[in-house]
Amino acid sequence: MSKIELIAPTLFGVESVAAKEIKSLGYDDVKVEDGKVTFIGDVSAICKSNLWLRTAERIYIKVGEFEATTFDELFEGVKSMPWEEWIPEDGQFPVDGYSLKSKLFSVPDCQSIVKKAVVERLKKKYKKEWFDEDGPIYRIKFSLMKDKAVLMIDTSGEGLHKRGYRAVSNIAPLRETLASAMIMLSDWRYDRPLIDPFCGSGTIPIEAALIGANIAPGLNRKFTSEKWKQIPKKLWSDMKNEAFDLIKKDVKLNIKGYDVDEDAVKLSINNAKKAGVSDCVRFSKRPLKALKTDDKYGIIICNPPYGERMGEIKEVEKLYKEMGKVFTSLDTWSYYIITSHKNFEKLFGKYASKRRKLYNGMIKTTYYQYFGPRPPRD
Repeated sequence: MSKIELIAPTLFGVESVAAKEIKSLGYDDVKVEDGKVTFIGDVSAICKSNLWLRTAERIYIKVGEFEATTFDELFEGVKSMPWEEWIPEDGQFPVDGYSLKSKLFSVPDCQSIVKKAVVERLKKKYKKEWFDEDGPIYRIKFSLMKDKAVLMIDTSGEGLHKRGYRAVSNIAPLRETLASAMIMLSDWRYDRPLIDPFCGSGTIPIEAALIGANIAPGLNRKFTSEKWKQIPKKLWSDMKNEAFDLIKKDVKLNIKGYDVDEDAVKLSINNAKKAGVSDCVRFSKRPLKALKTDDKYGIIICNPPYGERMGEIKEVEKLYKEMGKVFTSLDTWSYYIITSHKNFEKLFGKYASKRRKLYNGMIKTTYYQYFGPRPPRD
């Protein structure tokens, strides 16, 4: 297992950002597809990618793939794979997955077939008829897309957006992985001011602080593969210690989050403490119309209300008009806004320099990017 093919699923529109992250970790054999990025590494890559990737949703080990149009083909294909290389005799191996545009469309039936095939393979290896499954978890994931079956094992456990700092959230929170992607797609650097005027539970400012201070997003959580015998505990320990050593403890960040909801501000402050960045970001209650600053060449990144619910649209459209007036008054600033509203630019009063399609959960959105002037060089 010196070379392992790994799959990093992403939100749609974020694939290229995740690929850039993976390459920055030192992995060159990277392939970008819709909703995922595949790359080659060793067992240390499982640790490193789980700890460091900010825009990937999970890390899967790819066990194999094949064409399957019948249940017999699915059974035999799964059975032929070397599951014993990963799943020990006491391993738990629940199965889930999905099917799209495939002849085998019944997910429960496919789950049952995959489970039976893996059991048959492990029976032959371990010379036993029954598995108690009371050891570490090796969750099997299958995908059936246009009759191609891909079989994987999940190394992450909970999704990688679960950083460990946001146990409680406000209504309709922005996923941490998407917030990180929005920051990475902007011109923001640690030495430039950043403001989120609709901070909610503080996700964008906190993710920016984690990026600016070079704090690995997975440092405050556990991964299911930490209990696997294939990955030495010392390797996990060394990787985490290295991540701690790489934190920029003396970095000076100018990051602010505002919201009109006092409870949201309190929640953001608490989340920042849990994330270990309370000294890097400031939250306070402030309405949009009061957004003023003496800072120059800053970045606004925000996720304002979309008006998805009936009765909200008028208020949201009024807000977008106000955003246009307030943001454009900051003449040296750049601003990046995500929304699903199709007439955002018209309401905002200005066409974006660049647009990018992103998915916020199941909502198709556009990321409007307005480029301000570059800060002068020292």
